[in-house]
Amino acid sequence: MMNDDDPVLDDPVGQSLGGRHAPLARRLGRAATYLTGVTTFSCVPADAGRQDWDDLAALLGPDAFADMFSCPAVPPPTWEPVFRLEGRQMIRSGGDRTVPPRTASGTAVVELGADDVPEMLDLVARTEPGPFWPRTHELGTYLGVRMEGTLVAMAGERLRPPGWAEISAVCTAPEARGRGHAALLVTALAARIEARGERPFLHVAETNTGAIALYERLGFSTRKQVTFRGFRTP
Repeated sequence: MMNDDDPVLDDPVGQSLGGRHAPLARRLGRAATYLTGVTTFSCVPADAGRQDWDDLAALLGPDAFADMFSCPAVPPPTWEPVFRLEGRQMIRSGGDRTVPPRTASGTAVVELGADDVPEMLDLVARTEPGPFWPRTHELGTYLGVRMEGTLVAMAGERLRPPGWAEISAVCTAPEARGRGHAALLVTALAARIEARGERPFLHVAETNTGAIALYERLGFSTRKQVTFRGFRTP
């Protein structure tokens, strides 16, 4: 039976770092963050006190960026706000389960790995889908679409709370848009996730109405509104 109110989704970073992504974690007390080069996401408990924030600051170092994702805890006033972004968390519970083998242009999906990182970083720099670093691909499976050998679209798995896998880094080069690449990649990833008994979910900025409409067509629905926040340590 599907549980759309699964509480692990309320703390996807902490649940990932304490579970599937534990080998990629750095921890001190109740604070945790990812290894350098994987991602900048960090977490403290929702009831975090001064010691928890001090522990996270010790993990990150002075004047360092702390991407708190959707963590509701408020840091001490000495932590400088860097950004605040309204968004939503969406989960897949419906939609077409058929995975087309190719895009409308006949281009097939390929699996991406360490050798593809330079191209992945270049595509992210051109399209700005969200944070992506040299080791981000280690978080899960990444798929791409190539045109004449050049990577023009990709998407992959990021946060992995128990029973779930987040689809992220969905992006298409400007010259390759309008050909169904994003829909193909998201559908292919969702099928892989569901085949191993997990459920797909994702996060999207509230202003990205085009992406929200696409995800709704692919069977995703809004679970809750979230606020993404980042800070700089003292």
